[in-house]
Amino acid sequence: MEAMATIEILDLKDIAAARNIARSLAKDFGFSTVDQTRIITVVSELARNLYLYALHGQIILYKHHSPSQTGIRIYAADSGPGIADLQKVMEIGYSTSGGLGAGLPGVKSIMDEFTISSSFEEGTRINTVKWLR
Repeated sequence: MEAMATIEILDLKDIAAARNIARSLAKDFGFSTVDQTRIITVVSELARNLYLYALHGQIILYKHHSPSQTGIRIYAADSGPGIADLQKVMEIGYSTSGGLGAGLPGVKSIMDEFTISSSFEEGTRINTVKWLR
């Protein structure tokens, strides 16, 4: 797995930068226009969450290989306060910011692989993969 980009998320302009980098990499990797849009959406949502809830964090984009597939791995990490109730956050419609509550459940549904861990001591880590079809 090779890291292609690391984007520190400290303010709103960093969210736009992360989206642009994700768009470029997804296109370079050969993803369809639809999957490029999905990848951009996921990066945007994860970066927005870093900005809103952790105040800072990073998005790392990797070219990811398995024995039979190639894809993009999106890793989001912060050292924020963590998510108190992961099960609740993963429910469609649940929101702490007044949004639609489609954020992390939407990310999970868009991507081929999704894992999340969170604790008060270590912050939140989200790992996602979209395989090239």
